[in-house]
Amino acid sequence: MAGVRRRFSREFKVGAVKLVTEQGYSTADVARRLDIDRKSTQEWLVKFAPEFDASTADQELPEDPQALQEELRRLRRENDRLRMERDILKKAAAYFAKDDLP
Repeated sequence: MAGVRRRFSREFKVGAVKLVTEQGYSTADVARRLDIDRKSTQEWLVKFAPEFDASTADQELPEDPQALQEELRRLRRENDRLRMERDILKKAAAYFAKDDLP
């Protein structure tokens, strides 16, 4: 019996590509963490990485050390906020998944 074919949104695919390109995860790690096929991750990387690389190529780091420090602080705050949001969503998903069981 064949499994049900899952469909993923463009945002999901781009997010998986960003994990590989920005965060440095391997395609196998991303596939395992997102519970998807490794081949799909590799195909998405080929499809979406060129457009993603082009959009980030224009961003340059500031020359001023103080500006670099401020950018680092801003990114750390954003990272903390995103981690908190992720943790909240994980807890909510676990809570609602638990309610579905008889």
